[in-house]
Amino acid sequence: MYRRRLSLTVISAAVVLLLTGCPSYPEVHGKPGAAGVRDPLFGTLGNGGYDVSSYSLVLDYDPPTGRLSGTADVFARATQDLSAFNLDLHGLAIESVMVNNRKAVFDRVGDEVTVHMDKHVAKGAPVRALVRYAGSPRTITDADGSKEGWLRTVDGALAVGEPTGSMTWFPGNHHPSDKATYDVKITVPKGLQAISNGVLHDRYPTGDRTTFFWKSADAMPSYAAMLAIGRYNMTSSAVPRTGQPVVTAVAPSVAKESAEVLARIPEVMNWAAKKFGRYPFGAFGAIVVPKGQLDYALETQTRPVFPIDHLDEDTLVHEVAHQWYGNSVTLKTWKDMWLNEGFATYAEWLWNEDYNNTSAQERFEAAFALDANWEFAPADPPSAAQVSDAPVYERGAMVLHKVRQALGDKTFFRILPLWAQTHLHRNASTADFTAYVEKMSGKDLDPLWDTWLYGNEKPKSP
Repeated sequence: MYRRRLSLTVISAAVVLLLTGCPSYPEVHGKPGAAGVRDPLFGTLGNGGYDVSSYSLVLDYDPPTGRLSGTADVFARATQDLSAFNLDLHGLAIESVMVNNRKAVFDRVGDEVTVHMDKHVAKGAPVRALVRYAGSPRTITDADGSKEGWLRTVDGALAVGEPTGSMTWFPGNHHPSDKATYDVKITVPKGLQAISNGVLHDRYPTGDRTTFFWKSADAMPSYAAMLAIGRYNMTSSAVPRTGQPVVTAVAPSVAKESAEVLARIPEVMNWAAKKFGRYPFGAFGAIVVPKGQLDYALETQTRPVFPIDHLDEDTLVHEVAHQWYGNSVTLKTWKDMWLNEGFATYAEWLWNEDYNNTSAQERFEAAFALDANWEFAPADPPSAAQVSDAPVYERGAMVLHKVRQALGDKTFFRILPLWAQTHLHRNASTADFTAYVEKMSGKDLDPLWDTWLYGNEKPKSP
């Protein structure tokens, strides 16, 4: 993300859990899965008791009324003997729930929908939930005042989800620690485009409407899922040498203005692969929207979203780097946000060092001088409202520069891609990173971590 401080009508829903192909288990006496995973900044996000492997979403959107209807087919596995489970869903109403083809009792408090199963599920057993829903998705105003979730536009909608907005348009386990693959089929009026993550698998007419089928075969945190509906100029190409398909979707009003920066995608992709290792996904691209639709750029997986007033060379580099750091290697809790933003910001510094005659040391010294970067430790944002503040970005990048100085360029630039490769499509924490760097370098870096990563006091000199 580059966000520095610088009902539908009523939803019809049916949740069906089918334990098809399961081994035979004795009678299970389960417990309810937790409502929330106790994230230190977003305590109610996510759910316990199950782990999702894939979402298959079938959606239909009517822009004039703002009505969304659809189904979410959720494939998961119980992580405990399970008697009940929760779904995160914001604003959209649920009509009915079926579990194992049986009508189930459910209740709801705010964004938490609790489904009570009359037939319990054994730990390790596969779980399939089918949720039918419809309604008017809502926009969420974050603690820092920014907008996310479902954003209606003149001719469609834009759905972005960091950190909580994905639950405005599909139910599920909405915490980054539970990554999954995604299939998204979205039907819209003829003449409009519908763009999501991954590869466009199919496109076909459905009466007087058009259905787009997008597949994301690699694990993705739900906050990195996106959907853009409207009039877009779509262009397909490929990254030279590596061959990944590149699909860009640009609002016609900003097509000319965005062309120069978008033309640099292959160059930036190839540069990033040399620095960070092989690109971790099977596709890339970009969504470019007019000024005012969104107040920040966002690293939605394989297809970042850029408002035209946030589309520049540095921001492109930043969001490309996030495909490695944030999307492939995903934070374990939102306290670990600097592992996303510090890495992406340092990628900007490295790009400018290679291309624009501005050394990373110069950028480090400039960041060191700014009081805003010392408001709190990058590994310890004190609240949800501060998870995207300056220390997470620039002081996070400063941590990496100090690691580079401590290890030397040869070791540092060996660790940078190995970190991404070791945690490919997985989650990692700040503690995982510090332990990994010390293991790979053979050095005790506690003084560095204490001062630059966890410390609250600004050193007397850089």
